[in-house]
Amino acid sequence: MTDAVTVYDHPLSPYGQKVKIALMEKGVPFEAPLPDAIGSGVTSGAFAEASPRGEVPALIDGEVKVFDSSVILEYIEDRWPDPPLLPDSPAERARVRMLEDAMDTHFEAITWGLSEIVNFGRAAGPLGETMQARAGEQIAAWYYWLDAQLGDRTWFNGDAFGWGDLCVVPFVNGAVGFGFAPAEDTALGTWLTRINERNSVAECARAAAAVGFDSDAVSLPAVRQAMEQGLFKREYRDHRLEWMIKTGGLEVVQDGLDRQNIRFIDPFPS
Repeated sequence: MTDAVTVYDHPLSPYGQKVKIALMEKGVPFEAPLPDAIGSGVTSGAFAEASPRGEVPALIDGEVKVFDSSVILEYIEDRWPDPPLLPDSPAERARVRMLEDAMDTHFEAITWGLSEIVNFGRAAGPLGETMQARAGEQIAAWYYWLDAQLGDRTWFNGDAFGWGDLCVVPFVNGAVGFGFAPAEDTALGTWLTRINERNSVAECARAAAAVGFDSDAVSLPAVRQAMEQGLFKREYRDHRLEWMIKTGGLEVVQDGLDRQNIRFIDPFPS
């Protein structure tokens, strides 16, 4: 039995969920603290040392500090190889890594944008309605692609649950939370039912669902209030900024800049 590792996390982060599912599937004990001042753009202490971008997840394993969920998954697979989560062949490993990249960038941008509109009130009235409708169309297109990627496989990883599955499910569950579920009679729909029965996935889903209702500092209402007071800044980098602009939210970005409640990544401290 290994000593517990630390995974700095926010329950709503699909990137954090990827890492936690992997650790649970491998039987690796871990603690998942919420970093102080997460999302403020101002971090310090052990979290800042582990995550110079100020993002979750960040993993600490003894003297080892790793940030970026994809790099963390690679570290987990190397550090605790059994049971393996990657497929055997180079081609299949490349396939599930491409799945991960698509979900991490293109798909996550949509659900993140929906959260900006629905949970943080960035776009109201006709603009918000139009952007949500466009997000639904984009998700439907990605569901079509995911359904084709799954094909007649039981799991995205192949015959057994693995990397490809844990890299998809947090994002699809996030879309379901906004009312965009895949059709139940599709391969993706039946896969989603099956994977949500796994203990590791269900535990992460329960923790994420609690965020909307808890009265402590991690709750969505508390975070929105902090944002409106200028104490919390949502991160608008790369794929998220692209999504906001291409989906009609250029004025949302400008308003956030004017109100100073969006942020970008600063140079890493030395």
